Amino acid sequence: MIVEPVAPVDAELQRLFGEQRRCYLAAPSPSLGERRAKLDALERAIRAHREDVIAALAADFSKPREEVEATEILPTLSELKHARSHMAAWSRPLRVATPPTLLGSRSEVRYEPKGIVLILAPWNYPFYLLMTPLIAALAAGNRAIVRSSEKVPHATAAMATIVREAFGAQDVAFAEGGIDVAEQLLRLPFDHIFFTGSTRVGKIVMRAAAEHLAGVTLELGGKSPAFVSADGDVQLAAERIAWGKFMNAGQTCVAPDYVLVHESQERAFVERTIACVEKMYGRSEEDRAHTPDLCRLVNDGAFERLEGLLEATVAEGARVELGGARDRAQRYIAPTILTGVRFTSPMMADEIFGPILPVLTYRSLDEAIAQVNSRPKPLALYAFAAKRTARRIVEGTSAGGTAINDVVVHLANPNLPFGGIGASGVGNYHGHFGFRAFSHERAVLYQGRRSAVALLYPPYRKATRTVLALMDRFF
Repeated sequence: MIVEPVAPVDAELQRLFGEQRRCYLAAPSPSLGERRAKLDALERAIRAHREDVIAALAADFSKPREEVEATEILPTLSELKHARSHMAAWSRPLRVATPPTLLGSRSEVRYEPKGIVLILAPWNYPFYLLMTPLIAALAAGNRAIVRSSEKVPHATAAMATIVREAFGAQDVAFAEGGIDVAEQLLRLPFDHIFFTGSTRVGKIVMRAAAEHLAGVTLELGGKSPAFVSADGDVQLAAERIAWGKFMNAGQTCVAPDYVLVHESQERAFVERTIACVEKMYGRSEEDRAHTPDLCRLVNDGAFERLEGLLEATVAEGARVELGGARDRAQRYIAPTILTGVRFTSPMMADEIFGPILPVLTYRSLDEAIAQVNSRPKPLALYAFAAKRTARRIVEGTSAGGTAINDVVVHLANPNLPFGGIGASGVGNYHGHFGFRAFSHERAVLYQGRRSAVALLYPPYRKATRTVLALMDRFF
């Protein structure tokens, strides 16, 4: 048998991990006061460097100030406040019932930190998707090493400053570097790994975690459909889908990837979506190309991938109803709406992750549901429909999360879990669910001096069989 050599881990990364492990073993479960102090320190650092974060995301891919506030900073501060307010209740041991067969004992579930956790954040919402899981990890009492994507160097630098100002490296360490650093981190024996990114890389993370039997939370993606039914409000659907799709230039894991609209509503939906795009971003292609309200694609590779998909899909017969304009130097693709798209079109092979909206039609809702179910389970699913139709869609499909008559906003409720299923993710977080993701739920049973179980100790006699028969009958 040939054994593949294990590549070495950088000495500094080993040192950081070793120091955190030493501190964890010395004090495995920080008090609520210590956890609250860490969250307070993080909030102060965020507020002190708020403008730096805004400037960094503008430098990385021209993200508008208002979008940074609405989708990165404010949701993070809201999550922090929610965790700080509720973590005392979340941390309290949970008394649970004990069956009669264990008469004389009592039982509870205790929430303990998992230990040393690794958080690997993506580039599309780099601040929110690094800080939010970090908040949950700290509320649960963990120590963490965090890494941001090398695709957003300015945001990475701003977040490194925040983390290093708020924490000592023995509590939270920020690891900077390229993909090689992420690969090295995955070779360390973390107690839990939290990854946000593509399904392809998620599989790599899961394989790496298996080497150390580490727990994982994988927040991935997928082609999230938006149904617009025959009884749906077309104007509402057009406005909200246009907002959710073209925000962040479509580089959103829960963006509506494509629309499934009843054939009787197609023309009205397309026309009203065009009107909504013109209202939001400008009436002409020239206006939209120069609006400060549209960010750019993250790098040349993203631009080239989307340009290729657009050209191939149009070549197969899709029609450009709006947009299609491109500027390679600016990494700009105009908000684009396509009709005549088929499920076999190139644009429908993988998650689009860009400002291109394919519109597909259906006649039968059952057929549309079957088409969605024939694909990997999406991270999000949206339905613009009357109540009864929406219920049919929800009950007939499976997805990480769902919004009825809206898109994206289900993420803003910290009382809802956020996560995928199957190819779109493993596990969930936000609020209490994030606390549980980073906690070990430890079973504890307290037994008194007298125990009903003692009646079953050997040597086994007729009395033992009588006790078992009584248990079978009454319990």
